Amino acid sequence: MAQVSAGVLAWRGLAQAPEFLLVHPGGPYWAGKDEAAWSIPKGLVEAEEDGWAAAAREFREELGLEIQGEPQPLTPCKAGGGKVVHAWLVAADLDVTRIVSNTFEIEWPPHTGRRQAFPEVDRAGWFDAPTAAWKIHKGQRPILAEALQRLGALPPLS
Repeated sequence: MAQVSAGVLAWRGLAQAPEFLLVHPGGPYWAGKDEAAWSIPKGLVEAEEDGWAAAAREFREELGLEIQGEPQPLTPCKAGGGKVVHAWLVAADLDVTRIVSNTFEIEWPPHTGRRQAFPEVDRAGWFDAPTAAWKIHKGQRPILAEALQRLGALPPLS
């Protein structure tokens, strides 16, 4: 069975020219990557957990902020590795200049036996639609495209 992730695509501004909140993954693998490296705040849905509850929990864990607002479910999409991502569109205007993220541990540098802790998310930012489309993981681009259609910033796909 495919893994299921849940996340939040927060937006602010005018519907015709929205900005979207994306996060950059922490750790050495992602350190120098920008194009197609960013993501919506998201994570795995735990057994018996409601999808929206998981999305709000992951938002809090990755940013140290509470997401408030009326969540609008978007169409789930398949990301890399077959993982299914459920996302909710939420209007929110949050200050992300100082985020507080959970951490994870890995052996770093590889094959040294040393373990280091890294933040799950090392930074977050608000991006206009063209920039967000360039930065977001390719597997999450359908989420962004649907959000733009829902906000009326793009015509519906035919």
